[in-house]
Amino acid sequence: MQTFSYPDPRDWAALQQRPEQAAAPDVEARVQGIFTQVRQHGDDALRRYAAELDGAPGLTELLVSETELAAGAAQVPADLRAAIGQARRNIEAFHHAQGGRELPVETMPGVRCWRRAVPVPRVGLYVPGGTAPLFSTLLMLGVPARLAGCPEIVLCTPPGRGTGLIHPAILFVAQELGLTKIVKAGGAQAVAALTYGTASVPAVDKIFGPGNRYVTAAKQLAAQRGVAIDMPAGPSEVLVIADHTANPAFVAADLLSQAEHGPDSQVILLTDAPELLPAVLAEVERQLADLPRQDVARRALAASRAVLLPDAAAMLRFSNQYAPEHLILAVADPDALAAGVTNAGSVFLGHLTPEAVGDYASGTNHTLPTGGHARAYSGVSLDSFVKKITFQRLSEQGVQGLAATVELMAEAEGLRAHAQAVALRRLSLAGGSDEPALAGSRGVGKE
Repeated sequence: MQTFSYPDPRDWAALQQRPEQAAAPDVEARVQGIFTQVRQHGDDALRRYAAELDGAPGLTELLVSETELAAGAAQVPADLRAAIGQARRNIEAFHHAQGGRELPVETMPGVRCWRRAVPVPRVGLYVPGGTAPLFSTLLMLGVPARLAGCPEIVLCTPPGRGTGLIHPAILFVAQELGLTKIVKAGGAQAVAALTYGTASVPAVDKIFGPGNRYVTAAKQLAAQRGVAIDMPAGPSEVLVIADHTANPAFVAADLLSQAEHGPDSQVILLTDAPELLPAVLAEVERQLADLPRQDVARRALAASRAVLLPDAAAMLRFSNQYAPEHLILAVADPDALAAGVTNAGSVFLGHLTPEAVGDYASGTNHTLPTGGHARAYSGVSLDSFVKKITFQRLSEQGVQGLAATVELMAEAEGLRAHAQAVALRRLSLAGGSDEPALAGSRGVGKE
């Protein structure tokens, strides 16, 4: 990790730059090409990319069969099944609580307004599975999709390198959630297929799921093509704020838990305790040696930073500017610091709350905005899978009480038909002439 001591705040922006930003134009051009190929060649393009990018040549069937689904799910050992079950129950409990019914509001006598949540009809779930089969992501997306009542759910995940098979744990979770439309397609090509539709992959209304910079660029391109997305969710990242009470081993483990996601992940350590920096860096090296994915983590650490700042206020200000996907407050009084957090995807309070619990089983969703998008986006929730439709109803009293307001405003904007739509009803209720007395006739908006 790169280390910096008391940098000038004017230099913070350079320290907050994500590693993927430099290569963005090349990524966008590559993704544009993939979209063109999938739009023109459909399933054939998906098979070609499976061989070229996923290392799965000779793929004939893109959809997982019932037999393949059952056989793969059966391979998951009992202890992992139990762990997945516990995680699912926690995720369901947290997301179910988000579904409270909104009460109608009478904005004035006789004018009632309300909203109703309607599930998005067709959703596409993208689950990364290249270097790590993220079956936990399927829980995070599939559980709220099911709770929301989405009628059609399509799962895309990369085929296994050299096997063309989906990881058994992903198939087990899919089976548990009742998902049967499972497509062997990964990366930007999967997003393109969900955008345009192919012979095997139905086009969807909204695409969900994290991924690398190519997947993120593909989702943003899908949004330009009229398909909604959950958020820009690219390479994983964590920012840890640690004071003198932090355990260096805990902090190092938290940093490495994100660095091992991928070479373009980024981890940031902020501390106001000079003695903590070398202790954490030493722990990082010690723990790194035992990681199966140490090469991946080491590449991510090369673009990561440890920064010594003067106090908690400076650390919080730096963090809010960076807007991390994950924020860990490894400090003596995390609640006090948390009160000042304005930009973060998900926050983990105290020395005993590692980011890993949110990734798997605490109940909160781990599909979160990255790349600084936490300044404006929230993580996935039950609301992500529904659209809120507004309704209103006016009684006679409502028309009579609201008509003058609407007529005056419509005439002032020069939209006379709007005013007439209200005036006709007002006159009808009053038993007056068929010729509406519009607001304009009273001198408002007249030429």
